Amino acid sequence: SQFITPGSPSHYLNRMEPLTLLSAIAVSTRHIGLVGTLTTSYNSPYNVARRLASLDLISKGRAGWNVVTSGDAGTAGNYSRDEHYDYDTRYGRAAEHVQVVQGLWHSYEEDAFVRDRATGQFLDPGKLHRLNHQGEHFSVVGPLNIQRSQQGQPVIFQAGDSQQGRDLGAATADVVFTHAASVEQGQAFYQDIKGRAQRLGRDPEQLLVMPGAEIHVGDNDKHAREIEQHYHQADHSFELALKEFGRNFGWHDFSQYDLDAPFPQESLESARSSFFTAAKRIADQAREKGFTLRQAVEFGRQLRPGAFVGSADTVAQKMADWFEARAVDGFNIYIGHPEQFKRFTNEVIPLLQERGVYRRAYEGTTLRESLGLEIPRFGGKR
Repeated sequence: SQFITPGSPSHYLNRMEPLTLLSAIAVSTRHIGLVGTLTTSYNSPYNVARRLASLDLISKGRAGWNVVTSGDAGTAGNYSRDEHYDYDTRYGRAAEHVQVVQGLWHSYEEDAFVRDRATGQFLDPGKLHRLNHQGEHFSVVGPLNIQRSQQGQPVIFQAGDSQQGRDLGAATADVVFTHAASVEQGQAFYQDIKGRAQRLGRDPEQLLVMPGAEIHVGDNDKHAREIEQHYHQADHSFELALKEFGRNFGWHDFSQYDLDAPFPQESLESARSSFFTAAKRIADQAREKGFTLRQAVEFGRQLRPGAFVGSADTVAQKMADWFEARAVDGFNIYIGHPEQFKRFTNEVIPLLQERGVYRRAYEGTTLRESLGLEIPRFGGKR
């Protein structure tokens, strides 16, 4: 997000520009993937292609791009626009934006640079290609002035559960983030997104699905649930939840309403250019359950026990079960506290390694190699 209010979540209020930060991390790491979030709504494709290609070279092939369309409608005011793009325009721009960026990343063929000192030839000009893109949203001549990295081009990540979001992921992403409350939900999304990719002529095995997993590890299962409950109570309050409640609704001000009156369904109009899928789910739920505004906020902030909470054995077994059930290709892990990160790495990962579902060593040096993804070849079909 590039729009904040005093009621924004704490981690929004002091947030560095991602590629600057990742470039600093790149020079002090060897294997970790470096994935930055850049919006297609408020960046030009040429600039995105150049910045990410630079990070890819700096990191020796470990860069990735998390493609977003910006759901925060207030962002428009920071980019000289009176209003945010509507939902369909955002996704139309995003699909074309990614297409242009990938086209620019294909400006050079793999062996375009001769670098022959004897002849003085640096480039084989026949292997440099202009893009000459003319589309509905963008016009970009190209070519890009940066060579390909060891992994060919940065890895593309994308998250979105709407029909447009799923279509975008199936068409353009290498890795799709999602949410799944159960292994059955995970399997349903997995089959849906892989099926969409296959219908588009893609190899479904080259599109990885990584649902979010909030991890809590305890001495035993009961202890882990106590830790989960403790952190939930410490990190959340009704007052904070009410301030943040408007985010899905284009930062609609819910403080203007009587908390104990029926949920204001008219607020859904403010979400048209924001996180409409999530906002509609909240509004529909409030209508079906007859919630007041207070009850809707309370329902949203209540603890929903996670799937990956328990002893190290329990967490490792559940993660392995989801993987073996073809509900995931991997996990987008969320661990909110350092002590929990230590317990996960020291206690859970060795068990996953024993089960043969987690690597003991890196197979290569690039992010694509770590993810088991093929290098996109020049002129090749995704």
